[in-house]
Amino acid sequence: MKAWKIYYPFVKPYIKWIVFTLFIGMIKFTIPLLLPLIMKYVVDDLLTNSDMTPQQKIEQLMLILAGTLVLFIVVRGPVEYVRQYFAQYITSRILFDMRNRLYAHLQKLSLRYYQNTKVGEAISRFINDVEQSKNLVEVGMMNIWLDMFTLTFVLIVMFFMNPVLTLVSIAVLPLYAIAVNLLYKRLKKLTKDRSQALAGIQAYLHERIQGISVIRSFTLERYDQRKFEGINGNFLKKAMAQTRMNALTFSIINTLTDIAPILVIGYGGYRVIQGDLTLGTFVAFFGYLDRLYAPLRRLINSSTVLTQATASLERVKELMDEPYDIVDQPHAKTLRTAGDIQFDRVCFKYSTGTDWVLKDINLHIKQGQTVAFVGMSGGGKSSLIGLIPRFYDVQEGRVLVSGQDIRTVSLESLRSSIGMVLQDNFLFSGSVRENIMLGNPEADEESVMAAAQAANAHEFIMSLPLGYDTEVGERGVKLSGGQKQRLAIARVFLKDPDILVLDEATSALDLESEHLIQQALQSLSSNRTTLIVAHRLSTITHADQIVVLENGQITEQGTHSELMEREGSYARLYNVQHFDTVS
Repeated sequence: MKAWKIYYPFVKPYIKWIVFTLFIGMIKFTIPLLLPLIMKYVVDDLLTNSDMTPQQKIEQLMLILAGTLVLFIVVRGPVEYVRQYFAQYITSRILFDMRNRLYAHLQKLSLRYYQNTKVGEAISRFINDVEQSKNLVEVGMMNIWLDMFTLTFVLIVMFFMNPVLTLVSIAVLPLYAIAVNLLYKRLKKLTKDRSQALAGIQAYLHERIQGISVIRSFTLERYDQRKFEGINGNFLKKAMAQTRMNALTFSIINTLTDIAPILVIGYGGYRVIQGDLTLGTFVAFFGYLDRLYAPLRRLINSSTVLTQATASLERVKELMDEPYDIVDQPHAKTLRTAGDIQFDRVCFKYSTGTDWVLKDINLHIKQGQTVAFVGMSGGGKSSLIGLIPRFYDVQEGRVLVSGQDIRTVSLESLRSSIGMVLQDNFLFSGSVRENIMLGNPEADEESVMAAAQAANAHEFIMSLPLGYDTEVGERGVKLSGGQKQRLAIARVFLKDPDILVLDEATSALDLESEHLIQQALQSLSSNRTTLIVAHRLSTITHADQIVVLENGQITEQGTHSELMEREGSYARLYNVQHFDTVS
């Protein structure tokens, strides 16, 4: 019942189609159920009828055959096609809607969720578990009801033919109920454990493929293979536990199923010998017996499938129920212009129970200023920058943009006014053009090329085999670090934001690439509020303000010349770097 409650919002738009498909299915399933009755008529009224001549029997038989062929070929064929088509159409549409909903949900989850969750785990729920859940509609809302209809139809016909023989036929049904009740609770848990183990394989595989260069550089192939065998072995263990329970379930059910025909043969044969039952009725009854237990076996199989589907759906629900850390307020305003940035008594930590990453930060950045943040690693520079686009929310204090608390404005309007160039900018598989157009998907070709030229990227792009149509590979693997960085700058040029954030944008690059990128960044930061996080202090001496962060607190603030005169932390760090450069 819980599973249906979860699934119902996705099923609701297609209820009419499901009812139509069930109606068509009832027609399709009814036609074969007429065969035992036809057989009864042929045996009792034709074959054993002494009042008819052989010619009359043949004519009557041909007439019956003609009608039956029309029923099975002309009617049943198209009906079967329509039923199959709409059954698959409905389930495919529901999966389409569910994945769209899940993808929208994944986009709204905070960075904290992705830092604490393996990517492969989320992908497994998105792909494998959603796919398994389709059986709740295909089996649970269609096949089960059609099998129930078949059972009801068959039992009614059998009861009218011979009530006592019908009771003999269904004598084993209570044993079915006991077996299902005992076995399927255990099967559900084993199925969920198997899905979890499969997600573990997918998470491990995704991570290792991403880091294959590290594995090879440290010659970890054998070690990694052994580790994978352990994870794969865990999945095998869970899968075999589920398999054993499945096998036990089917062996018990099939054994119970085989008892019923033996009882019918014994009792029905005895009644025919006694003259209390016609031969045709006995043959028809035995024909219906298969049509009684075939859907019953399918119902038992459906219980297994639904158990697996329910376990998968619960894993999907766990993902859907993952809360949003960062959301718009009910009446969030639109941030129309972004200029001044103010940190007002800001305190921040990543999670409850951990130490403060930022403590009592007070800072005012005026519109159009360039402000650099420096200090040792772990001082809180990147954490402070991450608060501006609301990747995280502060626990104490406020962050204001153009005088507005950023928690009171919409995320879309806030983030659309901010452009970020990071140390390791992510490029998506696709063409150079597609990656630049992430800055503005509606941009025309002229704007894309202008952005590339401004980022000093146009020349190297044109040297690529297909120019702007060249595929960059996953994460931009086909490009050098400097080329990837210039594409990242180009898409920020195309976005044309009011606020520019540069987080270690030129570290780990060769001198030529750094020179080209510095030129591009200087052009990009013109007439914008620019925030720079840098370890290489020679690149930020031009900043209007330099802020020194140590252990989550601002310890120094001023221009390059002012800080050098104070001979504090900044001056010592600058002199060390300058000395190393000169040496």
